[in-house]
Amino acid sequence: MKFQFLLNGDKTVIEANADDTLRNVLRRNGCLSIKKGCSKGQCGSCSVLLNGKISASCKIPVSLAQDDDIITLEYFSRTEEYLTIMEGFEKAGIHLCGYCNAGKIFTAFQLLNAQKKLTRDEIKTAVSNLPPCCTELDTLVNGIIYAININNQKEKKHE
Repeated sequence: MKFQFLLNGDKTVIEANADDTLRNVLRRNGCLSIKKGCSKGQCGSCSVLLNGKISASCKIPVSLAQDDDIITLEYFSRTEEYLTIMEGFEKAGIHLCGYCNAGKIFTAFQLLNAQKKLTRDEIKTAVSNLPPCCTELDTLVNGIIYAININNQKEKKHE
């Protein structure tokens, strides 16, 4: 079957079985930032932005992504938000190993764009399910807080 969606800003048509996971289909089509991790939607290694929301692509049949907007880390890494997140991570001393980068970065992105000021505990809860492969939980929280502060400073300059 053919499935159509917007992939990283481009209208894309892909041939796949309806029950194949979005993760497998995207990897076969060159999106290598999407990793095979737990296959339960918990580790973050297969994360994408699906219609602007962080989603585990290992749990989504490609047929359910029909006509959706999918952003992978390859594309997102060219955005200003990515640079802000990486600046915050660097300030916290975070060196990502590559396994679950998408989960950590897209979670940070969601928190960066929260509609309210988040507490440290709220941020900690939001990232507590991500694997601590290369980053200790409190360090990740610090990196996200730094990124939020950097983002707020940039927004004030543009006002």
